[in-house]
Amino acid sequence: MSQTMTAAVLPRFGGPEVFEIRQVPVPPLGPRQLRVRVRATALNPLDGQIRRGDYADLLPLPAIIGHDVSGVVEAVGAEIVEFTPGDEVWYTPKIFGGPGSYAELQVADAEIVARKPAKLSHREAASLPLVGGTVWEAFVTRAQLQAGETVLVHAGAGGVGSVAIQLAKAIGARVLTTARARHHAFVAELGADAAIDHTQQDYVEAVMGLTDGRGVDVLLDTIGGDALSRSPFALAPFGRVVSIVDIAQPQNLLEAWGRNATYHFLFTRQNRAKLDGLAALVERGLVKPVIGATLPLEQITQAHELMENGSAHGLRGKIVIDVTP
Repeated sequence: MSQTMTAAVLPRFGGPEVFEIRQVPVPPLGPRQLRVRVRATALNPLDGQIRRGDYADLLPLPAIIGHDVSGVVEAVGAEIVEFTPGDEVWYTPKIFGGPGSYAELQVADAEIVARKPAKLSHREAASLPLVGGTVWEAFVTRAQLQAGETVLVHAGAGGVGSVAIQLAKAIGARVLTTARARHHAFVAELGADAAIDHTQQDYVEAVMGLTDGRGVDVLLDTIGGDALSRSPFALAPFGRVVSIVDIAQPQNLLEAWGRNATYHFLFTRQNRAKLDGLAALVERGLVKPVIGATLPLEQITQAHELMENGSAHGLRGKIVIDVTP
């Protein structure tokens, strides 16, 4: 008899209510793979986009989605030597590469798995792999942010922004961020040097005022729309923009030409090196998880509803899902 596990299954595309809790077969284990008992996972905007059907061509249904794992190795493939059962690990499952993390068990290629920082609980660790890996790639690999430079992080109180502020400060940058006024004390605690209430003030004018008219060296776009289309006006000469948001409409970035700007459009890829780099900062206390809410797997629908409406009610950081005790 094949082994089964509990999972939140996406049988069709639609709203948060489409998820079904089911018993499904455990995925087979390849020679260079690990089977991990998922202790906790977390929600990301990508999950909502997939659920709605934005990537329908890439995801055969029914499907198990989810892109953060913190858990314990239960079994290893025949060629695995770097991990053994009982090891605590964290990672982002391969995006569009098979079943995700909304399940009791997850099978992953060893190359994308890293050892969980010992000082973090599974809930804390689950909040970081995708956003942390994305921010690491944005600042370290793509923009090559340097100590002494100035960076603008859009939506600093959100799941990505809250990690981005901390990583930029760890690098030694001056950090500006957009956030509603009620979040200004919070982003300051994370390390932001200045916060701009984008609902009350034009962010480009604010950036120019805070930089004596020079602009920022690096801009991280986490929300798209106006944040991306007006980004050239906030840049210093030779500035760099990293956007993690799909471009729904054509953008006129002519102003970027005059600034010799560089644009990076980032759909993050998984690897162990990024997680190891992030773990080193976590162990030194330079990056800390920010968890806004925790729910059980059986309440995945409520969790997705909270993700879509939480910012209007002041939710900060990530929504974490307890999967197995």
